[in-house]
Amino acid sequence: MSACGPTELLVIAKEPVAGRVKTRLCPPFSPAEAAELAAASLADTLETLLALPARRRVLVLDGRPGDWVPPGFEVVPQSGGGLDERLAAAFGGCTGPALLVGMDTPQIGAAHLAPALAPDAWDGCGAWFGPAEDGGFWALGLAQPDPSLLLGVPMSVPETGAVQRCRLVEAGLVVRELPVLVDVDTAADARRVATAAPGGRFAAALGRLTGAGVR
Repeated sequence: MSACGPTELLVIAKEPVAGRVKTRLCPPFSPAEAAELAAASLADTLETLLALPARRRVLVLDGRPGDWVPPGFEVVPQSGGGLDERLAAAFGGCTGPALLVGMDTPQIGAAHLAPALAPDAWDGCGAWFGPAEDGGFWALGLAQPDPSLLLGVPMSVPETGAVQRCRLVEAGLVVRELPVLVDVDTAADARRVATAAPGGRFAAALGRLTGAGVR
């Protein structure tokens, strides 16, 4: 595991159970296949974060942890409520700079997150924002993890990212950008992400399913 850094790393995720994750992949994939892809995506994400400098690594989980959670992650349950409330609560459990990512961007690597984890990442910076192509966001970092910065932001709509970023700016924060990435929501997204990270578990899982003639 890498050296400690000033930032807490959070992953917000669902337990990869058939019928509860990546339902927009169905069809063409079955619920069990979608869960397999979700498990691979989450595994890639956790592995990447284990190699990065962090003061603390937390999996904020909807569901039950299993032996698929690697050593080095503290597991805390997600709060109730909408996604904005669950994200806000995740930041509310932090005591210093925190960077949160989801489980839908298995292509992330050290280079994508390096700016927000550099020794000077928070010098004159209040927030790091990672926009997603679909209008949402795949990463959010806060120097002061204030839950009110997320509460009330409409989630899972095309303007989610714009509203969230505007909220940060209106709060007087200097916002720095991370790269724009593709979230895995559809089968077409899955193919693009697998192409971007061909050596990961996600790409391997997609290859098994499609290469076997499943789809």
